[in-house]
Amino acid sequence: MNDVPWADLALNLLAVTAAIVVFVGAIMATAIRIKNQSIIDIFWGPGFVVAAIVSYLMSNGSGGDDTRRIVVLALTTIWGLRLGLHIGHRNRGHGEDRRYTALMRHQTGSLVGYLVRRIYGLQGVLIIVVSLPVQFAMYQRTSLGVIGGLGIALWVIGFAFETIGDWQLARFKAEPGHAGQIMDRGLWGWTRHPNYFGDACVWAGLFLLALGAPWGLVAIISPIVMTRLLVSFTGKALLEKGMRRSRGEAYERYVANTSGFIPRPPRRRPADERHRP
Repeated sequence: MNDVPWADLALNLLAVTAAIVVFVGAIMATAIRIKNQSIIDIFWGPGFVVAAIVSYLMSNGSGGDDTRRIVVLALTTIWGLRLGLHIGHRNRGHGEDRRYTALMRHQTGSLVGYLVRRIYGLQGVLIIVVSLPVQFAMYQRTSLGVIGGLGIALWVIGFAFETIGDWQLARFKAEPGHAGQIMDRGLWGWTRHPNYFGDACVWAGLFLLALGAPWGLVAIISPIVMTRLLVSFTGKALLEKGMRRSRGEAYERYVANTSGFIPRPPRRRPADERHRP
């Protein structure tokens, strides 16, 4: 462990933290001005792009493998920008998300202090922590190898799941005849959350790309935190709570026949139950 570049990693972490504080602070100032706190969702993905760019620049000349550095920068940028564009397009013209509106009804004390505690501070910390594989990978000196190749393959699988899943859902919702129905086709017939499963795979893949040396294992906190968020907090759990409340029995049938996270073939069921409202 004597060859671990702790000083470089610590300096990189400080630089990323400073950049994310500025980035998130600018978003918060904009959100206050336009009275729409939900714009933070649009910039969640791009926040990781900021962390990747800062890490790439900070690691220049550090001895990190250039191929690994470029691959990690490219994969993080592609993932982050696609997610930001997708959420921005999806939210266009809909105003503030009702989750944030409800949160703002409970504001106490100063507005800025409340927003930092309840929204922006947490988002910033999560970006810094989850981006650790991206930061660590920039200082790995070995070539990609088998583990790096597996990381890229896992990233591709994850990116495909979330991109195709989002596209399939958008097409389904665009059809007026599908109003009130449950999306259970394509990837949504294999898992109730192809986009969240894809996100988990993306960050597991980036973690593998940080394993050029054993000290990269420290970054395992990233896929653990991301998957926990997606399954138990802001993702699956919150969405399914709302779906059960709004769709009732139809959604319960969907739950009974479709995997909650890890994809598996859909269970067979009678055709007359498939799209029953």
